[in-house]
Amino acid sequence: MSGALKRFLPLFDRVLVQRATPITKTKAGILIPEASQKKELTATVVAVGPGARTETGGTVAPAVQVGDEVFLPEFGGTKIMLEDKEYFLYRDSDFLAKFKPE
Repeated sequence: MSGALKRFLPLFDRVLVQRATPITKTKAGILIPEASQKKELTATVVAVGPGARTETGGTVAPAVQVGDEVFLPEFGGTKIMLEDKEYFLYRDSDFLAKFKPE
């Protein structure tokens, strides 16, 4: 991990993810135009906050951990640039699904 990414700690129930890169070339070597590329809706969790606060002051642990692969909603998230890489910040409750490790 890079220096800025190591120091970045999301607050409360926020989760920092890095989206999967879209396919830009077919197996035959044909380049796909950017306008025709599908928007990737999967991402890898990079950093996780401590969890949401309850009214009594306790915390609710997030449903994801660093390294998990998650399914994202089509819209949403806050774009963040750290050391020339693009990351997105979501709430833990925004994720639609979590992929099981094989």
